[in-house]
Parts: sequence; structure tokens; C-alpha cells
Amino acid sequence: MTKMLKEIFEQPGVFSGIEKANRETLLKLVAELKEREIDHAVFAARGTSRHAAIYGQYFLGVYKGVVSAIAAPSIITVYDGKLSLGRDLVVGISQSGKAADGLAVLKQANECGALTVAITNNPESPMAKEAKYHLYCAAGEEVSVAATKTFTAQMFLLALLTAYWSDNLELLDGLRDLPFISGEMIKECRQQIEDSTRVFKFMKEGIVLARGFCYPIALEAALKIQETCYVKMKGYAISDFYHGPLAQVDPETPVIVLAPSGKAMSDAEDMIERIREIGAQPFVVTDSAALAEKAGFALTLPGTGNEATQAFLFAIFVQIFAQALSVSKGLNPDEPRALKKVTITR
Repeated sequence: MTKMLKEIFEQPGVFSGIEKANRETLLKLVAELKEREIDHAVFAARGTSRHAAIYGQYFLGVYKGVVSAIAAPSIITVYDGKLSLGRDLVVGISQSGKAADGLAVLKQANECGALTVAITNNPESPMAKEAKYHLYCAAGEEVSVAATKTFTAQMFLLALLTAYWSDNLELLDGLRDLPFISGEMIKECRQQIEDSTRVFKFMKEGIVLARGFCYPIALEAALKIQETCYVKMKGYAISDFYHGPLAQVDPETPVIVLAPSGKAMSDAEDMIERIREIGAQPFVVTDSAALAEKAGFALTLPGTGNEATQAFLFAIFVQIFAQALSVSKGLNPDEPRALKKVTITR
């Protein structure tokens, strides 16, 4: 078993411990957010952590009405810019907590009087110590270069923060159900997911599409396949794909569509039909048995009953898929060429 697969399997257990590890911090953080009446957020993150941040943007926007942005750290680290962040929640996200650019954003945010939070898997890291509040992934050591359990732990923390901040008990209940649901999903779907990679074993490039809560999962899918399989993959929001990138698709183009039940499903269905009109056969991943039957070339995941939490199961699908595809190609997903576990950029 690869280290990556082992860490994928650990995710249900990680989910079960995150709230307990962070409850006291979350309560203090939310009390200050409410006292200061903060309604804007800025996320500083790169790579996989950036995808978690985009997921957080959807969560905060949909459930709390908070407007948020992804920071451009180069404004600070390259151009010596001074940002006005004093009335914002500023969140730095990094698995290692050593990201120099994220740290720079947190430092300037502190100088501005912003409310700062670090989300890391290392409570002794520079970012954890710089921020006023630290939310701990509590994922245990992650050895494989390809991040898996730390990615979903970051997502889980952002979802928890939103649920606490918005006093949304229904959302909290959904998050608390994830350890069991994700564990069952791994048991039930692992073999099907691994079998599905056979069709893609020799692909050199491809596209992953989704919208809404699963859009950052499409981005993460592309990244995971890039780094573990050396395939030129690109993730897009379905809404953006019509504006030019659709021209890439021909009958030979591998296209994966993530289509969770919910408000974004109709857009996924429309895109599936558009791709078919071009002559391509998309691989549809969904929790809807009806859509899977209609699509033909599809894989059905269990449902959580909520499009927002369903994204976690799609994230696990992506990870198992990339790991299995890498192994089928005779590669080592734990040690991708030219990559290191900790990447420090400015």
C-alpha cells in the first residue's frame, strides 16, 4: 500500500477529531468575529491549500454572507505593497505552516489590526505562532508528498468555522456525520474508483469540470493527477468553461465531470450534453443514480444530503483516483519527481 493511499484511508478518523481539537479556539474566535462585526475575509494560500480556501469562500458566502478574497502575496513580498486589512478576517492556510508568503500576509495583517487565523497541521509552525488564533488540522504526520488528509482537514476547519459563526446546527450535524459517511464511502467505492482508472491509463491530458462547492475539488483533481501521474490536466468551473476553454474538447478528449446533487447539478447536466454534442464521452461522477444511469459512463458515490458536505466525498474520490492511476502507470505517487513535501515561496 502506498503512503498516499494509507493517508487517504485515515481521513474519516481525522474528521472525527477535528472539532474536539479546535472547539475552544473556535468559540473564542467566533466571539471576537461577532464582537468586531467582521464581514470580510482574505485567504492567503498556495496549491492544495488555495483550493481549500476557495471551498471556504463558498462556505462563508453561502452560509454567512461573508465576502472573501484570495490574497495576492506578491503585492507584499515582491512589490512591498501595503494592504488595508484592519477590518478583515485574514486566514493563512498551509499544511506545514512554513509558507513564507502566507506568513508575510499574516504579519502585515497583524500590523493593520486585522483578526488573524492560521490553519496548519503544525501548532509550532511560524504561521501558527504569528496568527492570533490557530486552527489545528490534527491530521497526524502526512508523509506522502501529495496532500490528502491535510486538504480535507483544512476544508473541514473552514466549514466548522462557518457553522459556528453562523450558528448553523444543521450544518454542524452534517459535518459530524462525515466520519461515518466517508468511511463507508471508502469501503463501498474504492474498488469501483480504482477500476475506473483503466480507461484513463494512457491519457496524456484531460479536463475536470465542476461548479459551486465542487469547483475547488475539480481544481484539486487536476493538481493531484498532474503531480502523481504527470498528466496535463486542467480544472475549470463549468460556468467558465463555455467562455473559450470548451474549444479544447474533441471526441478524443478525456473529460471528468463532478456532478453532485443540488443547485449546481443542472449546470453539470447541461455541460455533459454539450460535451456529448461535440462527440466526446465524459466520465460523470455523481451521487445521483438517475444521472449516472443517464450518463452511462459514470460512477455513483453515496450522498450526504447536502451539496456542501458532499464535496468531501468527491475530494476522496479524486484522491483515490489519482493514486490508483499513478500506480497503474508504474509511478510512485508518494514521491513525485521534482517535488518536495514542504514548498516555501514568497
